[in-house]
Amino acid sequence: MTPTPRLLIPLCLALSLGACEEAKLPVVAGQGPAPQLPDPNPTTIPTVNIATAKGWQEGVKPQPANGLAVEAFAENLDHPRWLYVLPNGDVLVAETNGPKKEATGLRAWAMEIVMGWAGAGVPSANRITLLRDADGDGVAELKTPFIEGLNSPFGMVLLGDQLYVANADAVVRFPYKDGDTQITEPGAKVADLPGGPINHHWTKSLIASRDGSRLYAGVGSNSNVGENGMEAEERRAAILEIDPANGQTRVFASGLRNPVGMALQPESGALWVAVNERDEIGSDLVPDYMTSVKEGGFYGWPYSYYGQHVDSRVQPPKPELVAEAIVPDYALGPHTASLGLTFASGELLPEEYRNGAFVGQHGSWNRRPHSGYKVIFVPFRDGKPSGDPKDVLTGFLSPDGEDAYGRPVGVVIDKAGALLVADDVGDKVWRVSPSGTPRTTAASDLPQPEPVAAR
Repeated sequence: MTPTPRLLIPLCLALSLGACEEAKLPVVAGQGPAPQLPDPNPTTIPTVNIATAKGWQEGVKPQPANGLAVEAFAENLDHPRWLYVLPNGDVLVAETNGPKKEATGLRAWAMEIVMGWAGAGVPSANRITLLRDADGDGVAELKTPFIEGLNSPFGMVLLGDQLYVANADAVVRFPYKDGDTQITEPGAKVADLPGGPINHHWTKSLIASRDGSRLYAGVGSNSNVGENGMEAEERRAAILEIDPANGQTRVFASGLRNPVGMALQPESGALWVAVNERDEIGSDLVPDYMTSVKEGGFYGWPYSYYGQHVDSRVQPPKPELVAEAIVPDYALGPHTASLGLTFASGELLPEEYRNGAFVGQHGSWNRRPHSGYKVIFVPFRDGKPSGDPKDVLTGFLSPDGEDAYGRPVGVVIDKAGALLVADDVGDKVWRVSPSGTPRTTAASDLPQPEPVAAR
């Protein structure tokens, strides 16, 4: 019998001799250009505090910030993770999950169960679906399979008449014509990407340079902090630069534990990335972050974090690399699982959301209390973050934190200027636009259960 969350978590606590590690700082202390970085607080068994994936009740939705409204752009999807908007306004959504792996060892078995509760245990649909809102009412009336038979697809980008897709192990391309609703031609491999057999961070994001001459693929690490051996980390924890004409690939930047959302800052044209930092040294460490990416830059993983903060778990140490580690630009809070990243564009959204970055925070498993499970906005000025983050979309968790109605992942601006959010637990794509349209029930409006006593 598979253990339930309420059985395994007490078991983990018992194994750690009753210790109940908790955050001593609020999430906001780990945000901004100079986050607080307390001493590490590792435990024998890592903190496990997961919200069980439940999905949305009928008529219920997340809570938008004042001045904004949210509606379902598309529903009944299969684990939608990532989004891409084509020039004609069609929206591509990657319905995907990680390749099936066999857990080895008690620790891997336990983590597989925990991630299943979080909604990450479903088989991958291995599909990109096309969503079309032809009448412009903010709801996609067409939902149709666009490309099938992929291998855990994630990133997508169109260059000319070629659509590039980042599978879990390779970038492939497909011919595309404006208005296509299905591609049946087999994809042509452009370049290999680091894949199995471990493929710990399987998602491979993808973006093109402004001139289209280069592709950039985000490749996460094969471990938390190198415990599978650094030979398993070749070309991982890095952003790879790919020449789409010949597939030649090189490491563009490294030491980025899990670089997922990538976007070009509109003013400077600089490449920015959202990065998931390491786990298991306490609820207050280490903040995820977003940063501009310097060619040839090294950002610390696994030997250090936030510049020269050494991670003593990694042996042997590499002080010469630590000395070179670049401090990230802006912290996004510890364990928030900040995955999605897109810059504001257009003039549809209110003024306060027109210069900055939206970040999809998938939500924590290694922090007590929870962090993330929302979409935030980081204001920018002169091409750099300027000010505190603002909540854009919340209400993804039940009030007691036990259940997740949804978990936001990819974020993108649609052709009209609204924000689209992929929700892989709710199996929806949400559309955030200015308020003024009728509002259905929000999760916070429902009758709420009594608070659960702290464990």
